[in-house]
Amino acid sequence: MIWNLGSINIDNFYGLSHLPQPGETLAAHSYRQGLGGKGANMSIAAARAAARVMHIGAVGPEGGWTVNRLLEYGVETGHIAQIDVSTGHANIAVDQSGENSIILFTGANGAITESMIGAALAEASPGDFLMMQNETNGQPFSARTAKALSLRVAYAAAPFSPEAVAEVIESIDLMVLNAVEAAQLEATTGLSIGDLGVEDVIVTLGSKGCKWVSHTVEKVFDAYPAEAVDTTGAGDTFAGYLVAALDRGIAMEDAIDLAQKAGALMVSRHGTGDVIPDLKEIQDHFG
Repeated sequence: MIWNLGSINIDNFYGLSHLPQPGETLAAHSYRQGLGGKGANMSIAAARAAARVMHIGAVGPEGGWTVNRLLEYGVETGHIAQIDVSTGHANIAVDQSGENSIILFTGANGAITESMIGAALAEASPGDFLMMQNETNGQPFSARTAKALSLRVAYAAAPFSPEAVAEVIESIDLMVLNAVEAAQLEATTGLSIGDLGVEDVIVTLGSKGCKWVSHTVEKVFDAYPAEAVDTTGAGDTFAGYLVAALDRGIAMEDAIDLAQKAGALMVSRHGTGDVIPDLKEIQDHFG
């Protein structure tokens, strides 16, 4: 089972001819609202990859619909608290090539207490996964608690912060980050990715695929062809599918392959949590 300490956001999407420059005002040609947040996206992806997922998080008074939506997508929601802080949200500008720019408001995602986290993880079993990102508070406490309970800890190091990574890296079994984040981490620590002491590190390389680095392996996986219209949520989809596959006992190379397929299909769609593909869609698309 996967226990995901993760953000829940209300996503506001604005379609633009190009991403705005400083001081520039642009009229959006489209607008829509949906469920997002790196945490919610990863929970949905893991659930759609046939894993059992319990989301640990918080929403504000106006966020009840986001919890219901997660439940509809197969995510267990018994440890999502409703508190008197506005639900997190993201304003997402997407240009005609699919690139995006995001303004993020943390809201309730930054008000999760240790007691909320502890109550959830007290129900976990040894060998379960704890999954985390950097869009909530509570990662160091969660990581320490998870290791004490013999859980495996998977960490998507985004939004990237060297300080945030330093606080949890000793407890991490699996880390997922992109090429820019990997370069920043190497520059900050003075260590190569393979020397960080993390058992498995996956560096996503966008259209070039990804790289798996462990104590004994360094292997690059080519990306699957994809016609990208919106890259939002693709990395979250990859991470959720990867952890779900590993939780189901699938070998790392096959888990990466499945996650690559999910990410490739995701970038061909407009949206975030609401359009993450399920296993049948992946099987139908890739054969």
